[in-house]
Amino acid sequence: MMAGVLTLFFIISCLNLLLSHRCSSHPLCTNFRAPFTSETPLSFCQYNGSVCCNATEDLKLRNQFKSMNVSVSACASVLKSILCSRCDQFSAELYRIDSAQRTVPVLCNSSISTSSSQSQEAKVDYCAEVWDKCHNVSIINSPFALQAKGGIPINSTSKLNELWQSKGAFCDEFGGASDDGATCFTGGPVLLNNSENISPPSGICLEKIGNGSYLNMVAHPDGSNRVFLSNQAGKLWLATVPEQGSGETLGIDESNPFLDLTDEVHADAALGLLGIAFHPNFQQNGRFFASFNCDKVRWPRCSGRCSCNSDIGCDPSKLSSDNGAQPCQYHSVITEFTANSTTLNLSLVTQIRPVEVRRILTMGLPFTSQHGGQILFGPKDGYLYFMMGDGGGSGDPYNFSQNKRSLLGKIMRLDIDTIPSAKDISEFDLWGNYSIPKDNPFYEDHELLPEIWAIGFRNPWRCSFDSERPSYFLCADVGQDQYEEVDIVTKGGNHGWRVYEGPFLYNLSNYSEANNSSNPINAIFPVMGYNHSALNKAEGSASITGGYFFRSMTDPCLYGRYLYADLYADVIWAGFENPKGSGNFTTDQLAVKCAQDSPIQCNAEPELTSPALGFIFSFGQDNKKDIFILTSNGVYRIVRPSRCNYTCSRENVTDFTAPPGSDVDPPSSSPSSGSKFSSPLTLQILVFTFVSFIGLLSFLL
Repeated sequence: MMAGVLTLFFIISCLNLLLSHRCSSHPLCTNFRAPFTSETPLSFCQYNGSVCCNATEDLKLRNQFKSMNVSVSACASVLKSILCSRCDQFSAELYRIDSAQRTVPVLCNSSISTSSSQSQEAKVDYCAEVWDKCHNVSIINSPFALQAKGGIPINSTSKLNELWQSKGAFCDEFGGASDDGATCFTGGPVLLNNSENISPPSGICLEKIGNGSYLNMVAHPDGSNRVFLSNQAGKLWLATVPEQGSGETLGIDESNPFLDLTDEVHADAALGLLGIAFHPNFQQNGRFFASFNCDKVRWPRCSGRCSCNSDIGCDPSKLSSDNGAQPCQYHSVITEFTANSTTLNLSLVTQIRPVEVRRILTMGLPFTSQHGGQILFGPKDGYLYFMMGDGGGSGDPYNFSQNKRSLLGKIMRLDIDTIPSAKDISEFDLWGNYSIPKDNPFYEDHELLPEIWAIGFRNPWRCSFDSERPSYFLCADVGQDQYEEVDIVTKGGNHGWRVYEGPFLYNLSNYSEANNSSNPINAIFPVMGYNHSALNKAEGSASITGGYFFRSMTDPCLYGRYLYADLYADVIWAGFENPKGSGNFTTDQLAVKCAQDSPIQCNAEPELTSPALGFIFSFGQDNKKDIFILTSNGVYRIVRPSRCNYTCSRENVTDFTAPPGSDVDPPSSSPSSGSKFSSPLTLQILVFTFVSFIGLLSFLL
């Protein structure tokens, strides 16, 4: 009985923590990290809930304010607000960190026209207010003067009207409007618009264009209508995607692969060729990368350091065999190949030799499952992101995912363009032939291994950067036995596993240890997901497959929605962010049909109209931003909804840019100001938590 009461206490505590995080999952700080809930209230900057400042940073801002020695109270008040804007959960957008280095946020200026759906609060002329209250006031080490000097430190007293001749000139430099791409500062915390009531799409219409089964799809870097497809066994093909409506199928010759790595790859249930990526400058340098598993018993070059080692308190000799394999018999490998040796025009290359140019990383795996394996290049930074699971074993028995000295259960970020020096290899104890980006979290938290970008994953299965807003880096993470999740990944973020499984507490003792210490984990909860109980009730199995934001012109009613699926079920969800830039998503399970004029006829589920897709392994995206679904039964493409008799009012609009309310322009996370809102996803999570709690309580009592 006492155990049940304690469990109830912990669950209620967790629920309170969950709800405090839910309203601001993705708003970003100026250091590219996610906001957090401060352990103690800020004493100088009056920001509550999710913030971007801790007590130390709050004190630093107080001291900076005092050093300005502003004698006029009206001016002092606005200057304090401006300094404290760095604590706002949307400070990355206020300071436009993607485009320029600023010491002052963009001040709302009503003289600049705006097409924003933002509330009236953001349409005030706050820039004019700052000028009116401060233009003739002496300010020591003014942040305005510092920005005007290009960030060069100054030690002087100045007035605004000494540096700018007029209010107009001042606001030309510091003013801006809140629009669909950004937000501006009104003098206080950025608030969000009321949620829009957006109707979900009628359904998803598919056509089948191929019978092959593949794990990976990557668009050809030359911008053509060709894609690369790879299977689990280790073969990679170059394929031509037909025009929609042409009635043609995928142009692929499986007898003639682009690259054959079957001699190197060990393929099994959760092992194989798991990721492919082309260098951002592939058309110039011909560099291509593959991530796969190998067997050191079978292949002598499959040999590296074991991820279960004394540095993290793990002894591989004490691990039992797993599915007949010894600990660290299988390895995860990232290796580089080249297409340069055949022709100067890399668009003409149709086959490359399976000869390694450079081994990027080799790591022994303790168990035979949960290895992630996807690789992606960041669209803005050009670094290689490597998704790694917790290594296997039920419940992450060695807590690898929370161990900052382990690469298991992490997303890594590597510089593969800079050859590491002998000093760097020794100092950082690197696992391969790469360098560490200078802005990786390690430089702020030396407890982390330098390769780590984010921690707390069980098995990230398919991640993607939004092509419209690169700061939206979404990863699906496969759950243990309760919840499948989609996370927005940010610098240094901790996504909770194994303390949490999705938004739910997974391990009571681990929670107590993590959150009563001097360094709590500050878990970032998922923005989308589903309970295992929501589907496959008979089997009790589920495994999420991450997808993409839909950015194709094919179906305007899907535009701006994030698509994801489940491996075992013919189910696809679409997540809609509302308000835009908030990190709050409402999800809808969409009906799926196959077009009657599909180039390859789809098999239907018994007694259903939906196609029998089989296992949904991955999603793909081509250069037109069309979305493909890679399944055990073939390759499917999302097509115009009318081909399946679905209704989308904007389908026939020829001058389509984006549907009203869709997420189209922002270069990064792009919130809008206004009144507070309630999140439908928060309510969904609340219901999930309550149902789970009732079940657990009945079990305990």
